[in-house]
Amino acid sequence: MIVVDANVIAYLLIPGTQTQRAEALLAADPQWVCPRLWRSEIRNILATYVRTGQMVLVDSIALFQRAELLIGSHEYEPETHEVLRLSAQSGCSAYDCEYVALARYLGLTLVTADARLRRAFPTETVAL
Repeated sequence: MIVVDANVIAYLLIPGTQTQRAEALLAADPQWVCPRLWRSEIRNILATYVRTGQMVLVDSIALFQRAELLIGSHEYEPETHEVLRLSAQSGCSAYDCEYVALARYLGLTLVTADARLRRAFPTETVAL
């Protein structure tokens, strides 16, 4: 079981340069955990693809449904005070710190492609 950020989910769903790594990660550890925030972040990524003409609406809906099946009931609401503390300490966004707070709470590793987040939290994060 690992915590993944929304970018890792997007890399799995949307074919690109990081898709193969995301697929290998899923094969190695198929139980992915996220804060509930992942839904809004994935919606925003998919909406951007639709708005820019890189994807049609029906495909974005299907990809979101695939993500819902992947995450299932493995979503949590991190403690606000911990998210804010981590954000103040690191200078990272509260959005990013939700993933870190969840990883700490569950005693899991956060897999992310975000280099800034990995620098701020080197003991909780690993690169995709």
